[in-house]
Amino acid sequence: MAVNWILPVRGLQVVLSLVVLGLMAYVANWWTTHWRQMSPVEVNFMVFAPVWSFIAACILTVVPMKSPSVTSSTVPKLGLIAYELFTMLCWFGGFIALAVFLHDRICFGTVCSVAKAGTAISAVSWLTWAVTFGFALWRLFRGERGGAMRAGEPKVEMHQGV
Repeated sequence: MAVNWILPVRGLQVVLSLVVLGLMAYVANWWTTHWRQMSPVEVNFMVFAPVWSFIAACILTVVPMKSPSVTSSTVPKLGLIAYELFTMLCWFGGFIALAVFLHDRICFGTVCSVAKAGTAISAVSWLTWAVTFGFALWRLFRGERGGAMRAGEPKVEMHQGV
């Protein structure tokens, strides 16, 4: 029986999202209280991406487990892959935009360190989403179904009355 390594990666994605959410919420709060204006769009987007990831991780974990018949047909499987693609692109765009925003600024102090740490952790989170998206594409093109038989497993046919 093959070990499902996707579940620990989904757990890592949730943990990374929680860390990024905390860091970026701190930066957004500091910006709002210090400058008395709304925090930059880049920071706000990096608050959105982890929240979206929580929802995505729940959907991408629960739907295949609770409804394997949904993931055996092509259209719902493509919908889940598109959902994962969108999540991966949110992380990619978010950490790139925040890195560019921080690169041109005079940045010092705790809030700057927190923002840079949030950017680095966001890059790691994007990498985890890219890995799971790549694996989902690989499974789609390979033709593997959610509950289909894997190589090396014996084929058992049951006949009524035998």
